[in-house]
Amino acid sequence: MKTCIAGFLSLVCLCLSVNAQQLSPVEGSWVGTLAVSGIKLRLVTHIHTEANGYKATMDSPDQGAKDIPIDIVTFQNDSLTLIMNRLGAVYKGLYRKDSVLIQGLFTQNGHSFPLVMQKSEKGITVNRPQLPLRPFPYKEEDVIYENPSTHTKLAGTLTLPQTGTAFPVVILISGSGPQDRDETLFAHKPFLVLADYLTRQGFAVLRVDDRGVGKSTGSFSTATSADFAEDVKAGIAYVKTRKEINPQKIGLIGHSEGGMIAPMVASKSPDVAFIVLMAGPGITGEEILRTQAVTFYKKMGATDSEIKTILELSVAVDKLAENSTDKQKLKEGITKLIKDKTVNISDTRKKQLEITEDAFLQSVELAQSPWMKYFIHFDPIPVLKQVRIPVLAINGSKDVQVLADNNLKGIETALKQGGNKKYQVQKLEGLNHLFQKADSGFPDEYGTIEQTIDPTALTAIGDWLKKVAGK
Repeated sequence: MKTCIAGFLSLVCLCLSVNAQQLSPVEGSWVGTLAVSGIKLRLVTHIHTEANGYKATMDSPDQGAKDIPIDIVTFQNDSLTLIMNRLGAVYKGLYRKDSVLIQGLFTQNGHSFPLVMQKSEKGITVNRPQLPLRPFPYKEEDVIYENPSTHTKLAGTLTLPQTGTAFPVVILISGSGPQDRDETLFAHKPFLVLADYLTRQGFAVLRVDDRGVGKSTGSFSTATSADFAEDVKAGIAYVKTRKEINPQKIGLIGHSEGGMIAPMVASKSPDVAFIVLMAGPGITGEEILRTQAVTFYKKMGATDSEIKTILELSVAVDKLAENSTDKQKLKEGITKLIKDKTVNISDTRKKQLEITEDAFLQSVELAQSPWMKYFIHFDPIPVLKQVRIPVLAINGSKDVQVLADNNLKGIETALKQGGNKKYQVQKLEGLNHLFQKADSGFPDEYGTIEQTIDPTALTAIGDWLKKVAGK
């Protein structure tokens, strides 16, 4: 599953007119790190003077975002203000001549985060050495096909070995959140790296923009995992029309939520011959969210008692939200619950652990989305019991989003109970949720790690596929 941090960086255009003479101290590039809920994002703000004012943009190199515009900038009496209207976000900082830095706070939705920016001549260069460069030693084709049940046009890339026929094929299924065909995240392109590796090994690979993303049509925000499963079925129907593909050797590789969707499709479709689950769930969505919360709160320094209080508070807020239709009354109810259930936690500590009305209101709003409602109540066990084809399930030992031990155990138990004897379960040491070699495994490392996918993960997938589907 992926962390929701894009809201801090979906910035819009900037147009200003102030005295260029005042701006000279802050003209240039400024680098800082924003820490949000245990996630660290490096930001680069570029301020340029022009004849009648200036323009400013922001880069988020860890997310692969560049030249993000800002709305309003003012600089007066050594005080810099950046205003982002659509986000409800403001940065206010004080320019310090002695140390040539800007020290201030980034504020959004009532939450404030320290952000110190230092002047930099070079900014930040992101290195992604595993990204393959053209020309490729295989065929690459942009394709479009339709999900007939919704008339959604799905756009993707099909890669085929340069020579040969009747290729085994794998369809890649991305994790949660709106994903492009490369599953781009923090300037990494895991599915591009994986597709390149497997195509060089003799497999055809189809990777696709999620509905409503990139060149695919349809609505992402109203879709659930069940809808995405239908899109995967459309992909299967498409590859069966290709004369280069062996229709008896169609497989699915799902990452994170994709590892939940792959068994859903495989349990119903006789066309699927094998599946690979990369950090796929083996426990309910509700339990995954609970284990995620515990792991992240521990990283924030929360005690066992504090975590117990937060989880109990979350349950109470959920119950309150189920019977509430008035947002103001809901907010008042949340305020009372926080006051009643956190009497032993100081106000300073509550702020540190983000125990606020706004935080819980945002959580309630997310929980009411179609996708989250489906995910919370989804149990992968009954689905996995119906899968009879070969299955490879892998997970990184340092994955803090889909914890390896309990999820791999759940997957193996379900497959065994269903009578499947053609499976392999493997925990890959030292790898995180993206299958990078990691230190802590937490999302704040994703963008700072240069590696996109560790070779041990690529080899584990490639070797297994050759055994079950190789020519």
